[in-house]
Amino acid sequence: MPESRVGPSSAAVAAAFAVVYVVWGSTYLAIRFGVETIPPFVMAGTRHLTAGLLLYTWMRARGAPRPEWRHWKSAAIIGGLLLLGGNGLVTWAEQRVPSGLAALIVSSVPIWMAVFEGLQKRTRPSLLVIAGLLLGVAGIALLVAPGRFGGNGHVDPLGAAALLTAALSWSWGSLYARRAPLPSSTLTATAMEMVAGGALLWMTGLALGEGGRLHLSAISTRSALSLVYLVVFGSLLGFSAYIWILKVSTPARVSTYAYVNPIVAVLLGAGFAGEAITTRVVFAALVIVGAVALIITTRSRAASAVAPEPAMAGPRRISVAGGRR
Repeated sequence: MPESRVGPSSAAVAAAFAVVYVVWGSTYLAIRFGVETIPPFVMAGTRHLTAGLLLYTWMRARGAPRPEWRHWKSAAIIGGLLLLGGNGLVTWAEQRVPSGLAALIVSSVPIWMAVFEGLQKRTRPSLLVIAGLLLGVAGIALLVAPGRFGGNGHVDPLGAAALLTAALSWSWGSLYARRAPLPSSTLTATAMEMVAGGALLWMTGLALGEGGRLHLSAISTRSALSLVYLVVFGSLLGFSAYIWILKVSTPARVSTYAYVNPIVAVLLGAGFAGEAITTRVVFAALVIVGAVALIITTRSRAASAVAPEPAMAGPRRISVAGGRR
């Protein structure tokens, strides 16, 4: 997204939200196709490192100042939480869990963001937020519980645990990114986070022996095209849009992508990968998305009542550090 000294236009914000809503929903299927013949952490590392280096080189060529050491430190923390702990674990888990179900579990991110924000501010959540938290946990439990419901077998427990850990890591990283010291250029900061996260993913993959399991001649066309899609649309476009709107919008509004991503992922998984949409999946999806909606709307109303958001006008500079400069 372009940098500007004035408030972003409504069209730019809407376009960024559309990218995060739809494109990110499609990446779950791309990840599933990618890990068919590419080791997961190596694939995720290649995806983000490639996108990060391209974006960083482009920004430096355009005259972006060289980042300070403290900026790289923050980028490494954010990249570790969002990309290694978040996206890396999702990529690994999709070897065991269907892409649609992975998206449903990860859609719990707003639930954990509400928990972490409450802990940070040391505030007691409202009864409606507590109800949403309990409802969300119940929906996830329904989805991953052993046994059969509506003709669907249980979800792999190790894969489900990895996905829940990924959601927790992504939630904490998203909150940390709002206040971390980073370059004033959002795109430069995004590139740094992808470079750092991609490097951490590669190091993790090599430490797990994925280098020995990577055979270029064995990579299928479908996996290769999926990797290209993830680099261009998932990382360069999608991740950049997410980081940008994280700075120009409220956490409650940003979290609404959790409504749409799982629906897109479930439909694409069913249409292109033969993943079953059963009674259990539908019911769990309704419970989880309903819980997310309850939490987001309740917290959004509470925030508006305490401090109405000011009009986005006048000169300002948007930064990943969270604020106007």
